[in-house]
Amino acid sequence: MTKPAAQKRHLPTSPFKARVTSAPQHFVVGDQVTHDTYGLGRVIGIEDGIAVLVDFGSSQERILSPYAKMTKL
Repeated sequence: MTKPAAQKRHLPTSPFKARVTSAPQHFVVGDQVTHDTYGLGRVIGIEDGIAVLVDFGSSQERILSPYAKMTKL
């Protein structure tokens, strides 16, 4: 079993910029979204901070937080 890689620290004097982590998105029922794998869809259910249920037309998928592959349109 391997450990996940630790996040690298950046010195304030480094000429390289630290990776900016985006804030988790908040979705509400009825939002139109796009997902890298499933395509266009509409939010039909929410589990507070855990997951959202999205209807992609041909299927309904439960997308877990932090929603890295999904964006609000």
